[in-house]
Amino acid sequence: MILFVKLLLAHLLGDFIWQPNAWVVDKEIKKHKSIYLYLHILLHGVLAAVLAGEIRFIPYAVLIAVIHGIIDIIKLNFQKEKNKRTWFVVDQIAHILVLIGVVMIYQHNIIINFWQDNAFWILITGLLLLTKPTSIFIKIIISIWAPESQNSHQDNSLIAAGNYIGILERLFVFGFILTGHFEAIGFLLAAKSIFRFGDLNEAKERKLTEYVLIGTLLSFGVAILTGLIVQSLLLQLL
Repeated sequence: MILFVKLLLAHLLGDFIWQPNAWVVDKEIKKHKSIYLYLHILLHGVLAAVLAGEIRFIPYAVLIAVIHGIIDIIKLNFQKEKNKRTWFVVDQIAHILVLIGVVMIYQHNIIINFWQDNAFWILITGLLLLTKPTSIFIKIIISIWAPESQNSHQDNSLIAAGNYIGILERLFVFGFILTGHFEAIGFLLAAKSIFRFGDLNEAKERKLTEYVLIGTLLSFGVAILTGLIVQSLLLQLL
């Protein structure tokens, strides 16, 4: 675990702290022809080797640097202005997965049989249930109460922001339950109520207030129920 933490630190230093904006701009313009791309790759390799602190890790540091460069080249050649955010997320996830893979290989822990790990499947099912499936379920349930003026308020909102907020709050509640921090759920609900108060007060519509309240309670209710069920199933595996 400590090796992964060190490699993650090396990645953060190389990709964010010690990468000037001038390098980023030059890479986006010249792509694989940019000298800064290769300096960036070299920096990642050096940082991984130095922070790992073991001479025998040097070949693995070279492997990390090479794969990092390949991922960056793919991103630079396929990203456009309209999909930069998507490629940034994909790029970072790919780099993290590479670090995890290298750590597993280095520590001779290559095979992890997820297919026979019941706890893994229970957790994954619970997590996925609280994302889009629950959003659709709640949307269908409360659609009969949707106020007509709701659409007028969406014009001033971020696209699909409400959906993502709902998913995040359910995942937070799920995590709080599994870690035994039930008091944090009350804090999260209170924080959301405070932020929503201004919007609802401005709307001055009882129907909209009730509509939002029903959606919030359903969201928290499903998250709490799912968390308790998953927690119970995990305890049975012990």
